[in-house]
Amino acid sequence: MKAHRSFKDKYLLSTLIVSAVVAVLTHFPEVLSLSDHFEQHALFPEMNYVDVLNEILFTFISLLFLFWINTRIFRFGTTLVRVTKGKIILSFLLTWAFSSLLGQLFVWLHHRFDIPAIDAMVHHYLHPLRDLIIAGIIAGSNYIIHLIHKQQCIVIENEELHTESVRHQYESLKNQLNPHMLFNSLNTLQSLIRESPSKALEYTQELSRVLRYSLQDNDMQSVSLAEEMQHAEAYMFLMKMRYEENLLFSINIDDDMAGLHLPPMSIQLLIENAIKHNEISNRNPLTISIHTEEGPALVVCNRIQAKRQAAPGPGIGLDNLAKRYRLLWQQEILISTENDMFYVRLPLHQPDNESTHH
Repeated sequence: MKAHRSFKDKYLLSTLIVSAVVAVLTHFPEVLSLSDHFEQHALFPEMNYVDVLNEILFTFISLLFLFWINTRIFRFGTTLVRVTKGKIILSFLLTWAFSSLLGQLFVWLHHRFDIPAIDAMVHHYLHPLRDLIIAGIIAGSNYIIHLIHKQQCIVIENEELHTESVRHQYESLKNQLNPHMLFNSLNTLQSLIRESPSKALEYTQELSRVLRYSLQDNDMQSVSLAEEMQHAEAYMFLMKMRYEENLLFSINIDDDMAGLHLPPMSIQLLIENAIKHNEISNRNPLTISIHTEEGPALVVCNRIQAKRQAAPGPGIGLDNLAKRYRLLWQQEILISTENDMFYVRLPLHQPDNESTHH
């Protein structure tokens, strides 16, 4: 509805501009001759400024009427009209006929009510040519306006399709997260129930907080670092209950970066990735560091403590996160290995309403 109304407003504005310009240009010889007294007396005897202005005004009104006739008959001012060559030819012929009739009407009004007008013979000879030009301009203008609007609609539709495709891809990626996390959490809960029912109860309470976060933010494409850290701390609590003193976390977040954005559940995915691919035992405790740095960026790193039986492939974590960054910001996450340390750097972004809300 808004697009239709917007097109009607643009069509009306276009017709006003075209009518004003054409009304002046079709009487340009008369306007020019007003500054040349010799030519004025030779071509347009006894013509004055009032006559010319009245001719221009009547032409302007006639052009608006002709545009209105075309709109009523051929519906050029609507978004759903199908413009064909035959319709343009009919528009040209009809406009030509109406323009001629309007010219005759003005001549009649001039003689009947003494309305100011140009009586010069050369002016009357120019009328048929002007009617032809006006018909061509109106038919052509309608066709050009239609083509421009059609092209704009195609561009908008392509953008909407692209946006919908990106949104669909993004939601497909996000929908993979909850089943993956739930599967791992239930395995952990099963172990805790056997080992310590009291810990299992506490674990269940924290698990409900984690799941509530993922469900509440299911329609969010990005969240603030502060929100993400609150969720990550709940998830870290779950992991520490499982691994106890064998899993440690070092956190250093710059308060100035707390309002910057990243995809939801990013930190959880990186923690999962570190736990999945590294040995965690009394002999080799694992420390996961989470800190911010200039860029701005969030860095999650850990010492490489490869398991004897390596987990197959990168899994859902890093691949999922990398795809979400490409879809949201056309940007890559940075993964590196330095001095037996594994680093993942996540760029942080200013909040964007379009990427924050679905």
